[in-house]
Amino acid sequence: MEHPTAPTLKRSLTLKHIVFFGLAFMAPQTFFSTYGVAVHSTNGMMPTAYAIALIVMLFTAYSYAQLVKAFPNAGAAYTFTQKTISPHVGFIVGWTIIIDYMFSPMISSLLIGISLSAFFPSVPMFVWIVSFVAVITAVNILGIKLAAQFNTYMLFLQLFVFLLFFVLAIYGLQNGKGAGTLFSTLPFYDAKINVPTLLSVVPLLCFSFLGFDAVTTLSEETKDATKTLPRAIYMITLIGGLLFISGSYFAQLIFPQYQSFQNPDSAYLEIAAYIGGNVFTSIVIAVGLTAGFASAVASGTSASRILYAMGRENVLPKKVFGYLSPKFRTPIPNIVLIGVVAMSALFLVLMTAVSFINFGALFAFFFVNLAVIAHYYIREKQRSFKGTIQYLLLPLIGAALIGLFFVKLDKHSLLLGGSWLLIGFLYLLGLTKMFRQPPPMLTVDEVH
Repeated sequence: MEHPTAPTLKRSLTLKHIVFFGLAFMAPQTFFSTYGVAVHSTNGMMPTAYAIALIVMLFTAYSYAQLVKAFPNAGAAYTFTQKTISPHVGFIVGWTIIIDYMFSPMISSLLIGISLSAFFPSVPMFVWIVSFVAVITAVNILGIKLAAQFNTYMLFLQLFVFLLFFVLAIYGLQNGKGAGTLFSTLPFYDAKINVPTLLSVVPLLCFSFLGFDAVTTLSEETKDATKTLPRAIYMITLIGGLLFISGSYFAQLIFPQYQSFQNPDSAYLEIAAYIGGNVFTSIVIAVGLTAGFASAVASGTSASRILYAMGRENVLPKKVFGYLSPKFRTPIPNIVLIGVVAMSALFLVLMTAVSFINFGALFAFFFVNLAVIAHYYIREKQRSFKGTIQYLLLPLIGAALIGLFFVKLDKHSLLLGGSWLLIGFLYLLGLTKMFRQPPPMLTVDEVH
Protein backbone atom coordinates (compact mmCIF):
# COMPACT_ATOMS: atom_id res chain seq x y z
CA MET A 1 0.00 0.00 0.00
CA GLU A 2 1.24 3.51 -0.83
CA HIS A 3 2.29 5.67 2.08
CA PRO A 4 -0.27 8.47 2.72
CA THR A 5 2.33 11.15 2.14
CA ALA A 6 3.70 9.66 -1.06
CA PRO A 7 3.63 12.17 -3.92
CA THR A 8 0.91 11.72 -6.51
CA LEU A 9 0.30 13.06 -9.99
CA LYS A 10 -1.28 16.51 -9.77
CA ARG A 11 -4.72 17.14 -11.32
CA SER A 12 -4.18 20.46 -13.06
CA LEU A 13 -5.19 19.92 -16.70
CA THR A 14 -8.43 21.17 -18.23
CA LEU A 15 -10.15 20.31 -21.52
CA LYS A 16 -8.18 23.04 -23.26
CA HIS A 17 -4.86 21.67 -22.04
CA ILE A 18 -5.75 18.11 -23.06
CA VAL A 19 -6.93 19.05 -26.57
CA PHE A 20 -3.82 21.16 -27.18
CA PHE A 21 -1.60 18.38 -25.80
CA GLY A 22 -3.14 15.79 -28.14
CA LEU A 23 -2.92 18.05 -31.17
CA ALA A 24 0.68 18.89 -30.31
CA PHE A 25 1.48 15.17 -30.17
CA MET A 26 -0.22 14.84 -33.54
CA ALA A 27 1.98 17.66 -34.91
CA PRO A 28 -0.48 18.75 -37.63
CA GLN A 29 2.21 20.47 -39.65
CA THR A 30 3.76 17.12 -40.52
CA PHE A 31 0.92 16.98 -43.04
CA PHE A 32 2.93 19.33 -45.25
CA SER A 33 6.10 17.24 -45.16
CA THR A 34 4.27 14.02 -46.09
CA TYR A 35 1.98 15.54 -48.72
CA GLY A 36 4.28 15.17 -51.73
CA VAL A 37 4.84 11.45 -51.22
CA ALA A 38 1.25 10.54 -50.36
CA VAL A 39 -0.46 12.57 -53.08
CA HIS A 40 1.07 10.42 -55.83
CA SER A 41 -0.31 7.21 -54.32
CA THR A 42 -3.80 8.70 -54.07
CA ASN A 43 -3.71 10.11 -57.62
CA GLY A 44 -4.56 13.51 -56.19
CA MET A 45 -7.41 12.25 -54.00
CA MET A 46 -5.76 13.04 -50.66
CA PRO A 47 -8.90 14.58 -49.09
CA THR A 48 -10.81 11.34 -49.72
CA ALA A 49 -7.97 9.23 -48.32
CA TYR A 50 -7.81 11.41 -45.20
CA ALA A 51 -11.60 11.21 -44.83
CA ILE A 52 -11.41 7.40 -44.90
CA ALA A 53 -8.56 7.46 -42.37
CA LEU A 54 -10.61 9.76 -40.12
CA ILE A 55 -13.56 7.34 -40.16
CA VAL A 56 -11.27 4.41 -39.34
CA MET A 57 -9.66 6.29 -36.44
CA LEU A 58 -13.01 7.42 -35.04
CA PHE A 59 -13.92 3.79 -34.29
CA THR A 60 -10.80 3.35 -32.14
CA ALA A 61 -11.21 6.85 -30.65
CA TYR A 62 -14.69 5.74 -29.60
CA SER A 63 -13.24 2.73 -27.79
CA TYR A 64 -10.66 4.87 -25.96
CA ALA A 65 -13.42 7.29 -24.93
CA GLN A 66 -15.57 4.48 -23.51
CA LEU A 67 -12.74 2.89 -21.53
CA VAL A 68 -11.33 6.07 -20.04
CA LYS A 69 -14.73 6.59 -18.37
CA ALA A 70 -14.33 3.29 -16.55
CA PHE A 71 -10.57 3.39 -15.92
CA PRO A 72 -9.22 6.96 -15.60
CA ASN A 73 -5.66 5.88 -14.80
CA ALA A 74 -2.26 6.89 -16.16
CA GLY A 75 -1.67 3.51 -17.81
CA ALA A 76 -4.03 4.09 -20.77
CA ALA A 77 -4.09 1.07 -23.14
CA TYR A 78 -2.04 -0.92 -20.61
CA THR A 79 -4.60 -0.33 -17.85
CA PHE A 80 -7.60 -0.83 -20.15
CA THR A 81 -6.52 -4.29 -21.30
CA GLN A 82 -5.12 -5.34 -17.93
CA LYS A 83 -8.39 -4.63 -16.14
CA THR A 84 -10.75 -5.94 -18.82
CA ILE A 85 -9.11 -8.85 -20.68
CA SER A 86 -6.36 -10.18 -18.41
CA PRO A 87 -3.27 -8.97 -16.51
CA HIS A 88 -1.06 -10.95 -18.88
CA VAL A 89 -2.55 -9.34 -22.01
CA GLY A 90 -2.35 -5.97 -20.27
CA PHE A 91 1.35 -6.43 -19.67
CA ILE A 92 2.00 -7.38 -23.30
CA VAL A 93 0.00 -4.38 -24.57
CA GLY A 94 1.81 -2.06 -22.15
CA TRP A 95 5.16 -3.50 -23.17
CA THR A 96 4.34 -2.99 -26.85
CA ILE A 97 2.91 0.52 -26.55
CA ILE A 98 6.11 1.62 -24.81
CA ILE A 99 7.95 1.48 -28.12
CA ASP A 100 5.26 3.65 -29.73
CA TYR A 101 5.76 6.51 -27.30
CA MET A 102 9.45 6.08 -26.47
CA PHE A 103 10.63 6.20 -30.07
CA SER A 104 8.51 9.22 -31.01
CA PRO A 105 10.90 11.73 -29.34
CA MET A 106 13.78 10.00 -31.13
CA ILE A 107 12.11 10.61 -34.49
CA SER A 108 11.58 14.27 -33.63
CA SER A 109 15.22 14.52 -32.52
CA LEU A 110 16.46 13.01 -35.76
CA LEU A 111 14.27 15.23 -37.95
CA ILE A 112 15.33 18.35 -36.03
CA GLY A 113 18.98 17.35 -36.36
CA ILE A 114 18.66 16.78 -40.10
CA SER A 115 16.84 20.09 -40.67
CA LEU A 116 19.18 22.27 -38.62
CA SER A 117 22.27 20.59 -40.07
CA ALA A 118 21.03 21.58 -43.52
CA PHE A 119 20.75 25.21 -42.39
CA PHE A 120 24.00 25.23 -40.41
CA PRO A 121 26.28 22.66 -42.08
CA SER A 122 29.29 23.79 -40.06
CA VAL A 123 27.64 22.64 -36.81
CA PRO A 124 27.76 18.83 -36.26
CA MET A 125 24.34 17.19 -36.16
CA PHE A 126 24.99 15.64 -32.76
CA VAL A 127 25.11 19.14 -31.22
CA TRP A 128 21.55 19.84 -32.36
CA ILE A 129 20.28 16.43 -31.24
CA VAL A 130 21.85 16.63 -27.78
CA SER A 131 20.60 20.20 -27.27
CA PHE A 132 17.11 19.28 -28.44
CA VAL A 133 16.89 16.27 -26.10
CA ALA A 134 18.16 18.35 -23.17
CA VAL A 135 15.42 20.96 -23.68
CA ILE A 136 12.51 18.54 -24.00
CA THR A 137 13.76 16.52 -21.00
CA ALA A 138 13.97 19.66 -18.85
CA VAL A 139 10.48 20.78 -19.88
CA ASN A 140 8.97 17.41 -18.97
CA ILE A 141 10.78 17.24 -15.62
CA LEU A 142 9.60 20.69 -14.54
CA GLY A 143 5.97 19.62 -14.54
CA ILE A 144 2.95 18.71 -16.63
CA LYS A 145 1.50 22.23 -16.50
CA LEU A 146 4.68 23.71 -17.99
CA ALA A 147 4.78 20.96 -20.63
CA ALA A 148 1.13 21.64 -21.52
CA GLN A 149 1.73 25.40 -21.77
CA PHE A 150 4.87 24.84 -23.86
CA ASN A 151 2.92 22.62 -26.24
CA THR A 152 0.09 25.13 -26.46
CA TYR A 153 2.42 27.86 -27.73
CA MET A 154 4.06 25.50 -30.20
CA LEU A 155 0.65 24.33 -31.43
CA PHE A 156 -0.58 27.88 -32.00
CA LEU A 157 2.38 28.45 -34.32
CA GLN A 158 1.40 25.39 -36.35
CA LEU A 159 -2.24 26.48 -36.56
CA PHE A 160 -1.03 29.91 -37.67
CA VAL A 161 0.82 28.28 -40.58
CA PHE A 162 -2.34 26.40 -41.59
CA LEU A 163 -4.36 29.63 -41.44
CA LEU A 164 -1.77 31.49 -43.49
CA PHE A 165 -1.68 28.63 -45.99
CA PHE A 166 -5.47 28.74 -46.38
CA VAL A 167 -5.47 32.52 -46.86
CA LEU A 168 -2.67 32.46 -49.44
CA ALA A 169 -4.18 29.48 -51.29
CA ILE A 170 -7.62 31.12 -51.47
CA TYR A 171 -6.10 34.40 -52.60
CA GLY A 172 -4.09 32.60 -55.28
CA LEU A 173 -7.08 30.62 -56.53
CA GLN A 174 -9.19 33.76 -56.79
CA ASN A 175 -6.44 35.31 -58.88
CA GLY A 176 -6.27 32.45 -61.35
CA LYS A 177 -3.51 30.30 -59.85
CA GLY A 178 -3.81 26.52 -59.88
CA ALA A 179 -7.33 25.32 -60.63
CA GLY A 180 -8.59 28.90 -60.49
CA THR A 181 -11.65 27.96 -58.45
CA LEU A 182 -12.46 27.48 -54.77
CA PHE A 183 -14.89 24.64 -55.38
CA SER A 184 -14.08 21.39 -57.20
CA THR A 185 -14.88 17.71 -56.75
CA LEU A 186 -11.61 16.62 -58.38
CA PRO A 187 -9.59 16.36 -55.13
CA PHE A 188 -12.31 14.05 -53.77
CA TYR A 189 -13.00 11.94 -56.83
CA ASP A 190 -11.12 10.97 -59.96
CA ALA A 191 -12.59 8.30 -62.23
CA LYS A 192 -9.08 7.09 -63.04
CA ILE A 193 -8.23 6.21 -59.44
CA ASN A 194 -7.31 2.65 -58.55
CA VAL A 195 -9.30 1.93 -55.38
CA PRO A 196 -6.92 -0.71 -53.91
CA THR A 197 -4.02 1.73 -54.40
CA LEU A 198 -5.99 4.48 -52.66
CA LEU A 199 -6.86 2.24 -49.73
CA SER A 200 -3.24 1.10 -49.38
CA VAL A 201 -2.30 4.66 -48.40
CA VAL A 202 -4.91 4.87 -45.64
CA PRO A 203 -2.86 2.94 -43.01
CA LEU A 204 -0.02 5.42 -43.49
CA LEU A 205 -2.36 8.38 -43.09
CA CYS A 206 -3.90 6.87 -39.96
CA PHE A 207 -0.64 7.50 -38.14
CA SER A 208 -1.15 11.21 -38.74
CA PHE A 209 -3.95 10.97 -36.16
CA LEU A 210 -1.83 9.55 -33.33
CA GLY A 211 -2.36 11.86 -30.39
CA PHE A 212 -5.97 11.18 -29.44
CA ASP A 213 -4.81 7.99 -27.70
CA ALA A 214 -1.85 9.60 -25.95
CA VAL A 215 -4.01 11.94 -23.86
CA THR A 216 -5.46 8.98 -21.94
CA THR A 217 -2.07 8.65 -20.23
CA LEU A 218 -2.87 11.97 -18.51
CA SER A 219 -6.00 10.66 -16.78
CA GLU A 220 -4.62 11.17 -13.28
CA GLU A 221 -3.54 14.73 -14.09
CA THR A 222 -6.84 15.83 -15.61
CA LYS A 223 -9.66 17.57 -13.78
CA ASP A 224 -12.90 15.56 -13.98
CA ALA A 225 -11.14 13.02 -16.21
CA THR A 226 -14.15 10.80 -16.96
CA LYS A 227 -15.96 13.72 -18.62
CA THR A 228 -13.04 15.76 -19.93
CA LEU A 229 -11.05 13.02 -21.67
CA PRO A 230 -13.81 11.50 -23.84
CA ARG A 231 -14.68 14.98 -25.13
CA ALA A 232 -11.01 15.71 -25.77
CA ILE A 233 -10.48 12.41 -27.63
CA TYR A 234 -13.25 13.17 -30.12
CA MET A 235 -12.22 16.82 -30.50
CA ILE A 236 -8.58 15.95 -31.20
CA THR A 237 -9.50 13.34 -33.82
CA LEU A 238 -12.04 15.57 -35.57
CA ILE A 239 -9.92 18.74 -35.51
CA GLY A 240 -6.94 16.83 -36.88
CA GLY A 241 -9.11 15.27 -39.59
CA LEU A 242 -10.55 18.66 -40.57
CA LEU A 243 -7.07 20.18 -40.86
CA PHE A 244 -5.76 17.29 -42.97
CA ILE A 245 -8.78 17.11 -45.27
CA SER A 246 -9.02 20.86 -45.86
CA GLY A 247 -5.24 21.24 -46.14
CA SER A 248 -4.95 18.53 -48.80
CA TYR A 249 -8.00 19.96 -50.62
CA PHE A 250 -6.47 23.40 -51.04
CA ALA A 251 -3.01 21.97 -51.76
CA GLN A 252 -4.46 19.95 -54.62
CA LEU A 253 -6.41 22.94 -56.01
CA ILE A 254 -3.57 25.45 -55.81
CA PHE A 255 -0.99 23.00 -57.22
CA PRO A 256 -2.89 20.41 -59.32
CA GLN A 257 0.21 19.44 -61.32
CA TYR A 258 1.53 17.31 -58.42
CA GLN A 259 3.24 14.98 -60.92
CA SER A 260 5.73 17.77 -61.63
CA PHE A 261 7.20 18.04 -58.11
CA GLN A 262 10.98 18.15 -58.37
CA ASN A 263 11.30 16.20 -55.11
CA PRO A 264 8.20 14.65 -53.48
CA ASP A 265 9.88 14.76 -50.04
CA SER A 266 10.08 18.56 -50.18
CA ALA A 267 7.00 19.18 -52.32
CA TYR A 268 5.48 21.33 -49.59
CA LEU A 269 8.31 23.83 -50.05
CA GLU A 270 7.50 24.12 -53.76
CA ILE A 271 3.86 24.80 -52.91
CA ALA A 272 4.84 27.31 -50.21
CA ALA A 273 7.13 29.17 -52.60
CA TYR A 274 4.45 29.15 -55.30
CA ILE A 275 1.77 30.78 -53.15
CA GLY A 276 3.81 32.85 -50.70
CA GLY A 277 7.37 33.23 -51.95
CA ASN A 278 10.47 33.01 -49.79
CA VAL A 279 8.83 34.62 -46.76
CA PHE A 280 6.11 31.99 -46.42
CA THR A 281 8.59 29.21 -47.20
CA SER A 282 10.83 30.39 -44.36
CA ILE A 283 7.86 30.52 -41.98
CA VAL A 284 6.85 26.96 -42.89
CA ILE A 285 10.37 25.67 -42.26
CA ALA A 286 10.78 27.54 -38.96
CA VAL A 287 7.44 26.46 -37.55
CA GLY A 288 8.12 22.91 -38.71
CA LEU A 289 11.00 22.88 -36.24
CA THR A 290 8.71 23.95 -33.38
CA ALA A 291 6.33 21.14 -34.32
CA GLY A 292 9.14 18.70 -33.60
CA PHE A 293 9.59 20.20 -30.13
CA ALA A 294 5.87 20.01 -29.34
CA SER A 295 5.52 16.42 -30.53
CA ALA A 296 8.61 15.29 -28.62
CA VAL A 297 7.43 16.88 -25.37
CA ALA A 298 3.98 15.31 -25.72
CA SER A 299 5.22 11.83 -26.61
CA GLY A 300 7.88 11.96 -23.87
CA THR A 301 5.22 12.87 -21.32
CA SER A 302 3.01 9.98 -22.43
CA ALA A 303 5.83 7.44 -22.38
CA SER A 304 6.94 8.48 -18.89
CA ARG A 305 3.37 7.99 -17.56
CA ILE A 306 3.11 4.52 -19.08
CA LEU A 307 6.40 3.53 -17.43
CA TYR A 308 5.26 5.12 -14.16
CA ALA A 309 2.00 3.12 -14.18
CA MET A 310 3.93 -0.11 -14.75
CA GLY A 311 6.58 0.76 -12.17
CA ARG A 312 3.97 1.70 -9.57
CA GLU A 313 2.58 -1.84 -9.88
CA ASN A 314 6.01 -3.53 -9.67
CA VAL A 315 5.65 -4.81 -13.22
CA LEU A 316 8.86 -2.86 -13.79
CA PRO A 317 11.28 -2.17 -10.87
CA LYS A 318 9.27 0.15 -8.62
CA LYS A 319 12.16 2.08 -7.08
CA VAL A 320 13.12 3.40 -10.48
CA PHE A 321 10.03 3.44 -12.68
CA GLY A 322 7.50 4.06 -9.91
CA TYR A 323 9.38 7.03 -8.45
CA LEU A 324 7.69 10.43 -8.45
CA SER A 325 9.55 13.64 -7.63
CA PRO A 326 8.06 15.22 -4.47
CA LYS A 327 8.93 18.68 -5.80
CA PHE A 328 7.88 18.50 -9.45
CA ARG A 329 5.35 15.61 -9.17
CA THR A 330 6.84 14.07 -12.32
CA PRO A 331 8.48 10.63 -12.88
CA ILE A 332 12.00 11.97 -13.38
CA PRO A 333 13.87 8.63 -13.91
CA ASN A 334 11.42 7.71 -16.68
CA ILE A 335 11.77 11.10 -18.36
CA VAL A 336 15.58 10.83 -18.26
CA LEU A 337 15.42 7.30 -19.70
CA ILE A 338 13.27 8.55 -22.58
CA GLY A 339 15.83 11.28 -23.18
CA VAL A 340 18.56 8.62 -23.37
CA VAL A 341 16.48 6.64 -25.89
CA ALA A 342 15.98 9.82 -27.91
CA MET A 343 19.76 10.15 -28.06
CA SER A 344 19.74 7.01 -30.20
CA ALA A 345 18.91 9.41 -33.03
CA LEU A 346 22.69 9.85 -33.19
CA PHE A 347 23.11 6.41 -34.75
CA LEU A 348 19.71 4.86 -35.61
CA VAL A 349 17.99 5.04 -38.98
CA LEU A 350 14.61 6.77 -39.20
CA MET A 351 12.93 3.74 -40.76
CA THR A 352 13.79 1.62 -37.72
CA ALA A 353 11.94 3.95 -35.33
CA VAL A 354 8.98 4.36 -37.67
CA SER A 355 8.66 0.58 -37.92
CA PHE A 356 8.55 0.26 -34.14
CA ILE A 357 5.88 2.95 -33.86
CA ASN A 358 3.66 1.43 -36.56
CA PHE A 359 3.73 -1.96 -34.86
CA GLY A 360 3.17 -0.64 -31.34
CA ALA A 361 0.29 1.68 -32.21
CA LEU A 362 -1.74 -0.85 -34.20
CA PHE A 363 -1.13 -3.62 -31.66
CA ALA A 364 -2.48 -1.45 -28.84
CA PHE A 365 -5.41 -0.13 -30.89
CA PHE A 366 -6.54 -3.67 -31.72
CA PHE A 367 -6.69 -4.76 -28.08
CA VAL A 368 -8.28 -1.52 -26.86
CA ASN A 369 -11.20 -2.21 -29.21
CA LEU A 370 -11.48 -5.73 -27.82
CA ALA A 371 -11.28 -4.36 -24.27
CA VAL A 372 -14.55 -2.44 -24.77
CA ILE A 373 -16.30 -5.71 -25.65
CA ALA A 374 -14.70 -7.54 -22.72
CA HIS A 375 -15.66 -4.89 -20.17
CA TYR A 376 -19.07 -3.60 -21.19
CA TYR A 377 -20.60 -6.40 -23.26
CA ILE A 378 -19.22 -9.47 -21.49
CA ARG A 379 -18.45 -8.41 -17.92
CA GLU A 380 -21.06 -5.67 -17.42
CA LYS A 381 -23.61 -7.57 -19.55
CA GLN A 382 -24.82 -4.47 -21.38
CA ARG A 383 -26.48 -6.51 -24.12
CA SER A 384 -29.61 -4.53 -24.98
CA PHE A 385 -30.09 -3.49 -28.60
CA LYS A 386 -28.35 -0.17 -27.88
CA GLY A 387 -25.67 -1.88 -25.79
CA THR A 388 -24.99 -4.41 -28.53
CA ILE A 389 -24.35 -1.61 -31.01
CA GLN A 390 -22.27 0.46 -28.59
CA TYR A 391 -20.24 -2.24 -26.91
CA LEU A 392 -20.06 -5.06 -29.47
CA LEU A 393 -20.66 -3.89 -33.03
CA LEU A 394 -18.75 -0.57 -33.03
CA PRO A 395 -15.59 -1.85 -31.26
CA LEU A 396 -15.70 -5.03 -33.34
CA ILE A 397 -15.64 -2.94 -36.53
CA GLY A 398 -12.75 -0.93 -35.05
CA ALA A 399 -10.79 -4.09 -34.23
CA ALA A 400 -11.42 -5.53 -37.70
CA LEU A 401 -10.20 -2.38 -39.46
CA ILE A 402 -7.08 -2.15 -37.30
CA GLY A 403 -6.41 -5.87 -37.74
CA LEU A 404 -6.61 -5.45 -41.52
CA PHE A 405 -4.00 -2.70 -41.42
CA PHE A 406 -1.82 -4.66 -39.00
CA VAL A 407 -1.43 -7.63 -41.35
CA LYS A 408 -0.47 -5.21 -44.12
CA LEU A 409 2.53 -3.85 -42.20
CA ASP A 410 5.81 -4.25 -44.04
CA LYS A 411 8.25 -7.01 -43.13
CA HIS A 412 10.56 -4.52 -41.43
CA SER A 413 7.83 -3.47 -39.00
CA LEU A 414 6.72 -7.04 -38.29
CA LEU A 415 10.27 -8.28 -37.69
CA LEU A 416 11.34 -5.48 -35.34
CA GLY A 417 8.01 -5.24 -33.55
CA GLY A 418 7.76 -9.01 -33.25
CA SER A 419 11.25 -9.19 -31.74
CA TRP A 420 10.32 -6.59 -29.11
CA LEU A 421 7.11 -8.52 -28.41
CA LEU A 422 9.07 -11.74 -27.92
CA ILE A 423 11.39 -10.05 -25.40
CA GLY A 424 8.35 -8.83 -23.48
CA PHE A 425 6.80 -12.29 -23.50
CA LEU A 426 9.98 -13.84 -22.10
CA TYR A 427 10.13 -11.16 -19.40
CA LEU A 428 6.49 -11.93 -18.53
CA LEU A 429 7.34 -15.62 -18.21
CA GLY A 430 9.99 -14.80 -15.63
CA LEU A 431 7.80 -12.27 -13.84
CA THR A 432 4.94 -14.76 -13.43
CA LYS A 433 7.07 -17.88 -12.78
CA MET A 434 5.97 -19.46 -16.07
CA PHE A 435 2.39 -18.14 -15.65
CA ARG A 436 2.02 -19.87 -12.26
CA GLN A 437 1.17 -16.49 -10.72
CA PRO A 438 -0.44 -13.36 -12.15
CA PRO A 439 1.60 -10.22 -12.84
CA PRO A 440 1.10 -7.40 -10.32
CA MET A 441 -2.29 -5.68 -10.54
CA LEU A 442 -3.16 -2.01 -10.25
CA THR A 443 -2.78 -1.02 -6.59
CA VAL A 444 -3.98 2.59 -6.48
CA ASP A 445 -7.56 3.66 -6.11
CA GLU A 446 -9.29 4.67 -9.29
CA VAL A 447 -10.58 8.22 -9.14
CA HIS A 448 -13.91 8.61 -10.91
